[in-house]
Amino acid sequence: MYTKLYSASVLGIDGRLVEVEVDISNGLPSFDIVGLPDSAVREAKDRVRAAIKNSEAHFPLQRITTNLAPADVKKEGSGFDLAIALGVLIASGQLTADSLQRTLFIGELALDGSLRPLSGVLAMVMAAREAGLEEVVLPAANAAEGALVDGLRLVPVVSLAQAVAYFRGEWRPTGGPTEQMCEESVFSVDFADVQGQSHVKRAMEVAAAGQHNLLLIGPPGSGKTMLARRIPTILPKMSLQESLEVTKICSIAGLIKERGRLITERPFRSPHHTISTAGLVGGGTVPKPGEVSLAHRGVLFLDELPEFSKTVLEVLRQPLEDREVTLGRARAVLTFPAELMLVASMNPCPCGYFGYEEDRSCTCTPHQVSRYRSKISGPLLDRIDIHIEVPKVDFKTLSGAETGESSSAIRERVNRARERQARRFQGKEHSTNSTMSTADIREHCSLDKESRQLMKQAFDTLGLSARAHDRILKVARTIADLDGAEQISASHIAEAIRYRALDRKFWE
Repeated sequence: MYTKLYSASVLGIDGRLVEVEVDISNGLPSFDIVGLPDSAVREAKDRVRAAIKNSEAHFPLQRITTNLAPADVKKEGSGFDLAIALGVLIASGQLTADSLQRTLFIGELALDGSLRPLSGVLAMVMAAREAGLEEVVLPAANAAEGALVDGLRLVPVVSLAQAVAYFRGEWRPTGGPTEQMCEESVFSVDFADVQGQSHVKRAMEVAAAGQHNLLLIGPPGSGKTMLARRIPTILPKMSLQESLEVTKICSIAGLIKERGRLITERPFRSPHHTISTAGLVGGGTVPKPGEVSLAHRGVLFLDELPEFSKTVLEVLRQPLEDREVTLGRARAVLTFPAELMLVASMNPCPCGYFGYEEDRSCTCTPHQVSRYRSKISGPLLDRIDIHIEVPKVDFKTLSGAETGESSSAIRERVNRARERQARRFQGKEHSTNSTMSTADIREHCSLDKESRQLMKQAFDTLGLSARAHDRILKVARTIADLDGAEQISASHIAEAIRYRALDRKFWE
């Protein structure tokens, strides 16, 4: 006999429906799985055989062929186990189930027939809803995660035997959908903890308001890392759609600590400088998301930027420009989202004290300094909107009792600026100043005579590129939004130019 059920897998960051066809015919006992299965899928036949026997069912001693369609797409993971096992029982006449064309089956089987939780369930359930399916049978441990998607009937089961009992009408799930856990983000750090560095905090406020990339340059111990780790505390709260996107990516990567909890905190990813190209932007035979996608809708922090491989840094050019990563392989071409804010920090030289000789003498030779800074190419530097110097804090400031402005106060101003941008770009794909197109810049960044003269002087004096010119205008537009101004003024241009002045100081 023949039967067909629906299961799902993850391709990139999206779920993809897979047809599980099971055919049982006379012949020597065998169990074959075809359709480009990986090792985990091929091993499903051993798990399915043991699970059926230990669920008080009969495993047919006939020729069993299972096809996973479409056959030209690589199948990965253990989530097909439940669909294959139920397909064997239906095809062998031990189970009668109607209307299976509207049901999705996902779950990994243990040898005793129990179901283990999976990664990527949220993406699979989303794919089921988009395909018009009505019901999802999934491991009970994944029920809360599946409930984040509306419009589907969930059947959480703990074992193969319970799934069989459900289709025989002997058991029905109790209780309603699991509530989404959407607690307000609670941060353990705050900008109020930071003594001094008011100009750096201002630059971070501007960066957060327009989602601009930021580079911090200063000697060791000046607080670059401490400041960067506080940026998520001033970013706007994510919308429901953004939270679902982030939760889906984290589910696929297996980073969800509490299943069923909708992630509301913006990601903050800080990879080590030994990371590979594939680890940063994604890769593999079937591409998987890298750190730039795991930081989607949040912050990617690269501490000690020149310590990263130059090859690794150069692959950031396309994601920073296009806000997505496209990876092509022989079997698939996938696009991963990369709507992120890049924050990087670096010392001015290998020892860290070049230009700060009043604190400690620099021991680096000119060649060492040049080689160190050459890892940051001009094209990459152009894509970083704001460059800010983080000097050492003096003892008087550090030991003072006065506290700085809190993150919540800064966040309020950032939210107001983001709201202005949302209204300005209503109906467009982008919603922040950093993602403005050339046409948007012409429309929303017009300059008066004084501002234009100041811009021309900076362009000629600093030797700015066309990209740097546009980025100054974008930053100036954000500064104007923070001030609640419709027109960009000379003061806004002047502040934006100051955030590019380090091009000259450290790279000339």
